[in-house]
Amino acid sequence: VNIDVPGYGQPTKNRLRLFDLASVDDGLVPGSSIDFDKTKIAKNLTLFLYPDDSDEQGRLLRIYQEYFMVSNAAQLLIDEAVERGSNLHDLADYAVVQINDTHPTMVIPELIRLLTTEHDIEFDEAVTIVRSMVAYTNHTILAEALEKWPLASLQKVSPAIADIIVKLDEVAKAEHDDPRVAIIDEHDTVHMAHMDIHFGFSINGVAALHTKILEDTELHPFYEIYPEKFSNKTNGITFRRWIHGANPALASLLDDVIGTDWRSTGDLSKLAEFVDDKDVLERLAATKTEAKAIMRQFMALEQGVTIPSNAIIDVQVKRIHEYKRQQMLALYIIWKYLDIKNGNKPKHPVTIIFGGKAAPAYTIAQDIIHLILTLSQWIANDPDVAPYLQVVMIENYNVTAAERVIPAADISEQISLASKEASGTSNMKFMLNGALTLCTLDGANVEIAELVGDENIYTFGASSKQVEQLYADGTYNAGALYRKPGIKLLVDFITNPAFMATGNAERLQ
Repeated sequence: VNIDVPGYGQPTKNRLRLFDLASVDDGLVPGSSIDFDKTKIAKNLTLFLYPDDSDEQGRLLRIYQEYFMVSNAAQLLIDEAVERGSNLHDLADYAVVQINDTHPTMVIPELIRLLTTEHDIEFDEAVTIVRSMVAYTNHTILAEALEKWPLASLQKVSPAIADIIVKLDEVAKAEHDDPRVAIIDEHDTVHMAHMDIHFGFSINGVAALHTKILEDTELHPFYEIYPEKFSNKTNGITFRRWIHGANPALASLLDDVIGTDWRSTGDLSKLAEFVDDKDVLERLAATKTEAKAIMRQFMALEQGVTIPSNAIIDVQVKRIHEYKRQQMLALYIIWKYLDIKNGNKPKHPVTIIFGGKAAPAYTIAQDIIHLILTLSQWIANDPDVAPYLQVVMIENYNVTAAERVIPAADISEQISLASKEASGTSNMKFMLNGALTLCTLDGANVEIAELVGDENIYTFGASSKQVEQLYADGTYNAGALYRKPGIKLLVDFITNPAFMATGNAERLQ
């Protein structure tokens, strides 16, 4: 399927090609469950974006999916280059492949397979061609984005691709005998990121801090070999979606106050000239009020949730993951709940909104979601606290929900464990729409803080270097922290009998 993607104010458009199988059968999924027969590859290949990979069949399905997508893309790339006049020896003049995390890594051996078996190019030349047209972006240092597959699994999915990977490993080992940079290790495990780095011309991280961590620690042996390949490309977001589309009231105000150039340049710096202009500030406040009204209507229609019109909106929307620390915000909610119970009622009610997705096999993410939902129910049922504190989990969080919630936010929660968040983009979307950022100095938060100044961002917590030192020393002691009275009170709340009776005791424990 081809989908046209128009440019902003441009006569030209890009094309998005989506690949699917006519044989996919939605009937494999019973009712509301996400269980299905993972062995029926032709019927399930494109059924789920992230199938449960907690068992062998699920992991094989992931490899089949990855190979299906890259093979389609590689064939399309070659066909289009030939149509435009390429003799394929010059393919790098016609196309570049950006490998985003390691999921598309098989495009490297697949391009080599196509060039050698279908276009009569010698293996060594095919490797040279691919090396000059493939680049790699690392989006996170977490294990799920640095895939390692058993060679035997790759052989089951495609013996031809596995054979080429073995050859590429031999090439890499002939050039560099350091076992830390081998593509296939001593356990016959294939390190996909290592293939990307050896056989690509560029490696980048997605924030200044993240790229430095790649160079200094995570990918340091490769940085010593290929320093010229490494560069930083801090993530960005599209103004067209996150102001023009999501916040038309703010967009209109910006047009009136600073002109329309910002719509194409993204430059909002002229707005600083109006920092003491009472009229502009009142109009800015009115855009936030309007955005909140849109969000409240959306939540009422979609989930039947009533959010007070005068509530402070405190939002954490992102993947549910331990390093992003939804669990820390949940502990804050418990603290706030107990504080209100003790008579400290806030001037304005506070609504804390969570949203995000998690991999289906990620049990701890499910536990964190359950804690949040249980807190939501517990607080809603407490007449002493409910008028002052509300917890909402957005159902089926997606871009549509984000476009309603982000412009309405007063507080942006960017509280990842320093060194773990590669960049983040919700941090940019929230600040762009006038939320106050509460954050650790992690990912792109560091660069945002440098740009806006310390007085315009609220930072806390350990630095990435301090966190890395804890890992290096092995000195982090969760038990010692837990035993601090203020923290013990909050953690123990989760497993008090009355609270557990509201939710699922096993998950809360």
